Amino acid sequence: MAKAKYESIYRDLKLKIEDEEYEYQSILPSESTLVGVYDCSRNTVRRALAQLAEIGYVQAINGVGVRVIYQPYDKASFIIGGIETFKETAARNKLNSDTEVVMFAEIVADARVAKRTGFAEGTELYYIQRLRKLDGKPCIMDINMFDKSIVTGITPEIAAKSIYDYIENELKMEIGMSKRKMTVERVTEVDSKYLSLGDYNCLAVVTSQTFNGMGIMFEYTQSRHVPEYFCFMDTAVRSDTTNK
Repeated sequence: MAKAKYESIYRDLKLKIEDEEYEYQSILPSESTLVGVYDCSRNTVRRALAQLAEIGYVQAINGVGVRVIYQPYDKASFIIGGIETFKETAARNKLNSDTEVVMFAEIVADARVAKRTGFAEGTELYYIQRLRKLDGKPCIMDINMFDKSIVTGITPEIAAKSIYDYIENELKMEIGMSKRKMTVERVTEVDSKYLSLGDYNCLAVVTSQTFNGMGIMFEYTQSRHVPEYFCFMDTAVRSDTTNK
């Protein structure tokens, strides 16, 4: 099954749900209808629908069909269970986005960095600090480290646009999965310098290790979010409790 096909169907349906062309609690067109609309196999449609279910946009109901369960949020909402770029998040929330590269350097992981990130000591890394803005407001400070031997050729210009777009479309590398940890941390001097904090003295911090399709870690990121503008979404499914 060609990934590009089901990915394009997934993205098209996702956008239509976000734009409320398919409204909350409505039933999507049948699989047979979608097969005709997208000129593809039933399995391709099912793969796209499964991806939508994984991020909490739809739910399959036996004897009924696939129901839309996505609802727009007042704040910019970030998906915990999926890997979504900053630009994709901004577009989904209908917000204008901008990225400023505050620092771009090349470093070698010492013992402290290795312990913090999970990279092996001695790994050559790109070290990037990026200020993220939504509707002109500085809301996120991203601290990224990328393994130079895996993600080659990053430049400040690429970092200001989309590193993931570069990875997927230029390097042709599959982004596999991400392990994440969420904490609340005190504001630092760097945060105070760049972010619109108002009265806040703490931030929501999402730390992640991201792996490629071969299971090799290529990125460590710490995203520091101003609480006022953000909520984090996940979809939980109760496990089978039979005989428990």
